[in-house]
Amino acid sequence: MQLSTKGISSLLRNSRVLRASRVHGRVQASQGSRQAALVGRASRASVTCAAAEVSSAQNINDSDSTTTGVRVRFAPSPTGNLHIGGARTALFNWLYAKNQGGKMILRVEDTDKARSTLESEQAVLRDLAWLGIEWDEGPDVGGPYGPYRQSERKDIYKKYVDQLVEAGVAYPCFCTDEELAKMKAEAEEKKLPPIYRGKWATASKEEVEAEMAKGTPYCYRFRVPKNEIIKIQDVVRGDVQWNTDTLGDFVLLRSNGLPVYNFCVAIDDALMKITHVLRAEEHLPNTLRQVLIYKALGFPVPMFGHMSLILAPDKSKLSKRHGATSVGEFKDEGFLAPAMLNFLSLLGWNDGTEQEIFTEEELCEKFSLDRITKSGAVFDKTKLCWMNGQHLRALDENDMQNMVGQALLDAGLVGAVDSSFAKAAVNIVASSLELVNDAEQELVPLLGYPLEETLASEPAKKILDDGFLSVARAVVAAYDAGELQQAIAGDAKEFKGWINSIGKAQERKGKRLFMPIRIALTGRMQGPDVGDVMRLLALESGDVTSHPVVKLEDRIKTLRSWVESQE
Repeated sequence: MQLSTKGISSLLRNSRVLRASRVHGRVQASQGSRQAALVGRASRASVTCAAAEVSSAQNINDSDSTTTGVRVRFAPSPTGNLHIGGARTALFNWLYAKNQGGKMILRVEDTDKARSTLESEQAVLRDLAWLGIEWDEGPDVGGPYGPYRQSERKDIYKKYVDQLVEAGVAYPCFCTDEELAKMKAEAEEKKLPPIYRGKWATASKEEVEAEMAKGTPYCYRFRVPKNEIIKIQDVVRGDVQWNTDTLGDFVLLRSNGLPVYNFCVAIDDALMKITHVLRAEEHLPNTLRQVLIYKALGFPVPMFGHMSLILAPDKSKLSKRHGATSVGEFKDEGFLAPAMLNFLSLLGWNDGTEQEIFTEEELCEKFSLDRITKSGAVFDKTKLCWMNGQHLRALDENDMQNMVGQALLDAGLVGAVDSSFAKAAVNIVASSLELVNDAEQELVPLLGYPLEETLASEPAKKILDDGFLSVARAVVAAYDAGELQQAIAGDAKEFKGWINSIGKAQERKGKRLFMPIRIALTGRMQGPDVGDVMRLLALESGDVTSHPVVKLEDRIKTLRSWVESQE
């Protein structure tokens, strides 16, 4: 006899009430004989799961989503920090839910007890919240389809294993690790697919009873139908299909009672009414197992979308050897959450235009699944830094002052975030910043006066030869006369007027005027507006505690000494 998938589903529905009331009693009181009987029956049955039925299930799911709304999920494993790839997956799911007016579910896949920790779970949730990604249901906010941690759903998984066994779609397997290793080695030697070929798929009732009586450990395997073509319509990759003969009977429940990943995922997605499973392409091979489980239990199959991997600049898979890879690391480096969100959104998606800077609201409005690209997305940190600078300069003036001012305060470069010196410092460095944490390295050079080092450099030779000494004498003379101090105390127009007066007297203009003035007052050949730097130094009155500050008086003293050494 051969059971169709619909026949199995009907059997499961008709026996649900009776099964729910006796599941624990069956396991504890008469597990051995009952399981043996079930396996005996199962060995005479096989399951067909035609491609047409999968397509039908997807159509059912599409119809269901119009009444219940889009439901997507992000399901991290709390075994470490939130990786950039995981953050991109969470973002795409969240954006799609927001765009469709749907719901985002956060589910913690913590069945790996050896590696899962509560600290990692909390870190993942914290990083998601920092990005601004919110969820409607989850372990911390609850919801109608909880629990939302897989470790708290073991009884649910066991219930559905029992249903599959009763329907003849799963069976206990007593193979030892050594036997399985031998099968694998033989398959490799014969160049056969590495599928299960053990005897327990066709074991007799008596054989099963004998092992049960001895207390032999066993797992549960799913009985995979033979030579069936399973198809899905992937929203990113189009038609994808597999032949079930490449799979073999796979484990559902381990001998220690813990369910395997693919079984948990299928059960959870179905019971939580997930309509769209959007995830990385590395999960594509898992889809065959999950579709078989959906069909065997009569669950509608969700729509799938498998996104390309995030690649390093060398086109290899992004990893720690390429630098920071977790959201927390980028946060600590000073990246802004809106910039990170913007950057991640463009790793495998675009809106069809040349636009690169998006607000959260624009992303939610424009995001669509049909614009997700198949090709791998390269993680370009240079572009991320540029994008962060764009978002930084788009901040409200007060937000910019508080954020950069706090960074300078933490570095011991200002006495208070809202001091006159702090405000001037922020105004000077903001235009060149890409990261908030760069404020210190942008400001510190302006406080020093490396005159002799600059004049000894090769690039300065041309300026020296073009009469720098004459300009230096004029700057010293202007200081002695109080003209320089008066120009600094005035506004930008007055300071520029003073420079022009030097130029008129020296018969200089353009770069021949401004470059020697810059070197004479700042000791450097590059930097912000010279007048802004001079006004900043005039405002400093003990604010800076972490670095030496060369005030105007000391700069002129050094410049005077150099002039005298040349005469």
